[in-house]
Amino acid sequence: MTINQRLKTSDQHESSGFTLIELLVAVAIFAILTALAVVSYTSANRRARDGRRRSDLEQVRTALEIYRADNTSYPVGTNFTTMVNTLVAGNYLSTAPTDPRGYGYYYNSATGVDYYVCGYLETGGPANCGANCAAPGNCNYRVDSP
Repeated sequence: MTINQRLKTSDQHESSGFTLIELLVAVAIFAILTALAVVSYTSANRRARDGRRRSDLEQVRTALEIYRADNTSYPVGTNFTTMVNTLVAGNYLSTAPTDPRGYGYYYNSATGVDYYVCGYLETGGPANCGANCAAPGNCNYRVDSP
């Protein structure tokens, strides 16, 4: 057997599998794509919960305005649950809104002339209503009477 024949036979025995480097690159790409998907999913969930909170407080605002039109003042007090139960009992709201994570909302109307309702947004907000929402931070979203 000549040298050329030996070289040809050794070339024919090449492996048809993947190299270690190719496998590591594929695993790294998969890990990066998975991490990006998880971050995106988590962020989308936060924004969805914040959207629900904003919607809840806008519904409460609308119900409070209809209540005031019928009764010439807003419900007096600082308890959100009591105020919402008043609105539900008067058919101004169909159900009591609840925070998606259980943080709660805050209502304040000292005189019945004006009010504000606060909630906690996970993505942050400009308002500060104190630590009344049982949230990890202060209530940072506020809806005021017009």
